[in-house]
Amino acid sequence: MCGFTGYVNQKDVPSNTIVNMANRIRHRGPDDEQYFQDDNISMGFRRLSFLDLAHGGQPMFSEDNTKVLTFNGEIYNYESIREELKQLGYKFYTDVDSEVLIRGYEAWGPDLLKKLRGMYAFVIYDSKKQEIFGVRDHFGIKPLYYYDDGDAFMWGSEIKAFLDNPKFNKQLNIDMLPIHLSFEFIPSRDTMFKNVYKVLPGQYFIHKIGGDTELHRYFRFNYDHVDENQTIDGDAKQISKIVKESVEKHMISDVPVGSFLSSGVDSSYVLNEAAKLKPIQSFSLGFKNSKYSELSWSTEFAKEIGQKNTPVYINGDDYFDFLPTMMYYMDEPLSNPSAVQLYYLSKRTRQDVKAALSGEGADEFFGGYNTYLEAFPFERYQKWVPKPVRKGLAAVAEKMPRFHGRRFLIRGAQPLSERYYRVNYVFNFDDRNKVLKDSSINKDSGQFTKHIFDDVSGKDEMTQMQYFDINTWLPFDILHKADRMSMCNSLEVRTPLVDKKVADFAATMPIKTRIHKGETKVSLRRAAMAALPEKVANKEKLGFPSPIASWMNMPKFHQRIEEAFTSDVAQRFFNVDELQRIVHEHASGKSNMQKIFTIYTFILWYQVFFPENTSAKTVELVHKTK
Repeated sequence: MCGFTGYVNQKDVPSNTIVNMANRIRHRGPDDEQYFQDDNISMGFRRLSFLDLAHGGQPMFSEDNTKVLTFNGEIYNYESIREELKQLGYKFYTDVDSEVLIRGYEAWGPDLLKKLRGMYAFVIYDSKKQEIFGVRDHFGIKPLYYYDDGDAFMWGSEIKAFLDNPKFNKQLNIDMLPIHLSFEFIPSRDTMFKNVYKVLPGQYFIHKIGGDTELHRYFRFNYDHVDENQTIDGDAKQISKIVKESVEKHMISDVPVGSFLSSGVDSSYVLNEAAKLKPIQSFSLGFKNSKYSELSWSTEFAKEIGQKNTPVYINGDDYFDFLPTMMYYMDEPLSNPSAVQLYYLSKRTRQDVKAALSGEGADEFFGGYNTYLEAFPFERYQKWVPKPVRKGLAAVAEKMPRFHGRRFLIRGAQPLSERYYRVNYVFNFDDRNKVLKDSSINKDSGQFTKHIFDDVSGKDEMTQMQYFDINTWLPFDILHKADRMSMCNSLEVRTPLVDKKVADFAATMPIKTRIHKGETKVSLRRAAMAALPEKVANKEKLGFPSPIASWMNMPKFHQRIEEAFTSDVAQRFFNVDELQRIVHEHASGKSNMQKIFTIYTFILWYQVFFPENTSAKTVELVHKTK
């Protein structure tokens, strides 16, 4: 696991710029640093080594030295690809997966991507063709960004690497602020910086030096091959085999691998499979003196399967004091409250191991979110009640005071692309009109992501929800925070349930084997039940809970929020009176935790990345520590 960056050379960019850019992301690879420069480009690499520790340095070159690779990630089937390349006459000098990538690109060009299984982002410079090839893995586990303003072109594992390049014109992409307020992330290639773009999952770019940047999609998850003949028991058996094999692949390493462990079925299942291969230490997070702590579940399960578990504790001071630093490592304002827990969990884990398994992806691929259950009553309602009648009932309900069923009637007149809660996960359109200082920049978030639902418009609503989450929530939130919070601690997180073979099978599962009689991810639970204690396999999903909502009302933390909400940054972007109303409403007992956290973290993020536009008083306020 590593970090890399690079840029197309320009005369007025000092040659040591690449070193400064790579050092900015040193946390991604503290083990080694190497560089490549020629007349056209500069490339920098920071290594966190796992395989063939004495070799495999990067940048890595093709046999004729015309192609140069920098790579971040793990290729889990590299050994079989290497054997295929040997049969074609290619020679290998190391036992690292990066060498397979450069030889494979020599042999097949972009068609190499059809063969890969793993988590990866890599860039290859071809000096003959005068072009740069950059790619991101199927599901967006590993990040890749590029900056292209028509004059300068640069790329990197993290946006912050661009800060050290004098050609980077740092500007806020204000058009994306309402989208961020809706989703807590930006579900597109756009970022909060102008002219900085994400390479999307399953996508690659080709940048012609001195010319244009082309984007190509080499993979898109789909539900085109659902098999209605599959059964819960049959799918459970298949899942057992696939998860077992995936965990084995994700355990390949020349250094110790640990595992995150919550009280839920996903991480417990992954840990249990790993423990069958070799002893593995797990790490669990809890809160001091809090009902939200899951440590008793985690430690009991680890003990039951004979594995060591290390508990990690944090309190409110730990949480709030880290938030400005978290915004720096995130690159963009991500307001998922569980990210802080993941940071402290990763920090402690890194003391003992260099890589950790995690259970991300099970809910998205196997149907684990309770919100998916909403699909069934809404589909029945829309089937039996004509659209004009539903619209009329919704119009009447909107004018009436709150009553049981009012929300259902209002939402029942909306298409799924507007109704699905993740589309307005934090602030809905009307909320944004109230909270934004300039409401003219507000956007319809349902229209912004409607194209994703259109991709699967012929499918049932639950399938559309899952497809939406796999293409937005998973890469832009879940995997993003997992990468940033682990890598800022130089820890590699591996996700055996976000895997090409696992996903290929999940795409064949009919609804009846995903959800059955109100039970979510029923087939996965059945598979887990065969290996885990029943109380673990059937435990209710908690997510990653925290006491942050109650902490916000504690005087010392409440004061930080109040001061930030009246700061010059708040006054620049938001209606301060509305911010105050939201905070006071939360203090009075109505939970506005996610709304408060989204605004608060945006203010912190802006101050961290745009301090030149921020008053000294605001700098002091948002960086308060105990």
